[in-house]
Amino acid sequence: MALSTLKDRVRAATNPTEPTVEATVTRAADTAQQTSPEELHTSAQGESGPVADVALNWLERYGNEFTKALPSHIDTAAFFTAVRAALPGLVRCTPASLLQALLTCARFGLIPDGRHAVITREGKTATFVPMAQGYVELMYRSGRVGSIHVGMVHEGDEWNYEPTAPAPLDFTHKPALTKSKAERGEPILAYAFAWMESGARSQVIVLTREDAEEIRDEYSKAYQRAQHSGAKNSFWHTDFPAMWRKSALRRLHKVVPMSAELVALLKADDAGDAGEVQVVHAPAGDAQLLDEAETAHDAAEASQDPADAGVRALPRKRVQPKRKPRAARNGRKRSRR
Repeated sequence: MALSTLKDRVRAATNPTEPTVEATVTRAADTAQQTSPEELHTSAQGESGPVADVALNWLERYGNEFTKALPSHIDTAAFFTAVRAALPGLVRCTPASLLQALLTCARFGLIPDGRHAVITREGKTATFVPMAQGYVELMYRSGRVGSIHVGMVHEGDEWNYEPTAPAPLDFTHKPALTKSKAERGEPILAYAFAWMESGARSQVIVLTREDAEEIRDEYSKAYQRAQHSGAKNSFWHTDFPAMWRKSALRRLHKVVPMSAELVALLKADDAGDAGEVQVVHAPAGDAQLLDEAETAHDAAEASQDPADAGVRALPRKRVQPKRKPRAARNGRKRSRR
């Protein structure tokens, strides 16, 4: 596979024996003919242990790749504990799609626990889906955001939205928590805003139900596929309020400084919704490791240069005085005589 990014070229130059995540997924796809979803599920049913244990044993073949993919602050055991709980519903997925979805999740440093991220199955394809809390987690990691607020306004709540007023008077919300769910009423707005470390507050993102439905109908390929097939099992079908809040949170990227990692998460989320490969959008590793690799690569190239090699000044051309024509010289001689 061609090395298409600087990270891939640097990693190949400094550690040519280390396979890329893309190469790992390709290898899994090549072995899928020997380990089909049906065979994996059948063998799991024949084992004495539960289905999840057999599927987890299969994933442990790629333990090194997951160790390299997970950021240092994420415990590998906690990640695989969440994976094991999700595996019973994923054993019919193709091995390649399951591996790439989990590696994508790992590279973003999110645990597939249902709060930060979820691995879903559509047919035989596993897909990584970051949840609202996953977006919040990556916003905090950027170091620019001090706090994030995401909520729903119900019919019985007290609230006010005046975009032209100065913050924080432009938006206020007092939830009617003492009322019953019936008295509080249905949700009518989802909102999201962030306080920056500098003390400034972002613009408030407000989405009505109609706004959320327009986003769903226009942009969610997963919703369209589920609607067309009659399955109606997309997250927009099964948990509309959560997707409503997530949509408001995603729109914060227009008004809040975003890290490269968060931009990549948006692209991976959209790729999964469209049924495309997601791992190509995942971070290739910690930025510190990349910097070290680039430094090592530069040092390796410099060590191959000759010791006395340097930038030499171009030789200066000596300018000779312009000689006069012979006739002029002869005339001068006659005058001297």
